[in-house]
Amino acid sequence: KRAKRDSLFAYVNKNCTCSVQMVQISGGEFLMGTDNPGIPPDGEGPQRVVYVDSFNIDIHEVTNQQFQSFVLATGYVTEAEKFGDSFVFEGLLSEPVKSQVTQAVAAAPWWLPVKGASWRHPEGPDSNITDRLHHPVLHVSWIDAVAYCSWANKRLPTEAEWEYACRGGLKDRLYPWGNKLNPKGQHFANLWQGDFPTHNSGEDGYIKTSPVMSFPPNAFGLYDMVGNAWEWTADWWTVHHTTDPQRNPMGPPSGKDKVKKGGSYMCHRSYCYRYRCAARSQNTPDSSASNLGFRCVSQEQR
Repeated sequence: KRAKRDSLFAYVNKNCTCSVQMVQISGGEFLMGTDNPGIPPDGEGPQRVVYVDSFNIDIHEVTNQQFQSFVLATGYVTEAEKFGDSFVFEGLLSEPVKSQVTQAVAAAPWWLPVKGASWRHPEGPDSNITDRLHHPVLHVSWIDAVAYCSWANKRLPTEAEWEYACRGGLKDRLYPWGNKLNPKGQHFANLWQGDFPTHNSGEDGYIKTSPVMSFPPNAFGLYDMVGNAWEWTADWWTVHHTTDPQRNPMGPPSGKDKVKKGGSYMCHRSYCYRYRCAARSQNTPDSSASNLGFRCVSQEQR
């Protein structure tokens, strides 16, 4: 596994002080979406033929350390820091922090707006990222992610590029590695085990995020394409898709929400069965939460 990692394309950006590994994904045709949606209202179908041109993609989600380099170089302040709060899963909060929260999301009461929560303080002011520099950065809005990508001379992937990369060359499979969630009893992604939202057994080794590259990569050498942290894409949200073959689709020209893909460490089949390549969800571009991150792509050649 280490030899495979070492052979990956190491892309050192001109503006970035950290080495960012990317792999080049050769352009090709694939089946996007599914005719057997796990969550039909999300617009996972219909399955359609899509062609994407070649692109480079980060082998893992942008880490706290990488985002910290960006902030140190630019002085950037995230939207969560400007707003003064961000959404955190209730089960991760300390009692002192939880006692200060006076409201919740009606449809999902386990989500609490926590004052002082940000990428620097993922579970509120009494938490930090000192021992999580190699975990995915969280509490990053779509707008924040675009700012990072611009600084790094990259961009966010389109939904089609993201899904093509997720599938790793496999045709019509649920996950980046196939159709079985835990082949031979092995965990291939950081997901929720137990009863959501009351008990996460941590059977896969993690209750919160895991360090990037903790689980096996897909056939393209990409890590955590599902699980760990949700990932922003460039596309505006729609649930209506043409069945006509498309080349490099970019979603509708405007909208209210942006598409996110991949699910997170909080996803469980009983509530959020979105850790599948075809699965999708959405948030407003200024949204941030304790399970939301991103990775970048570029068109630059090796």
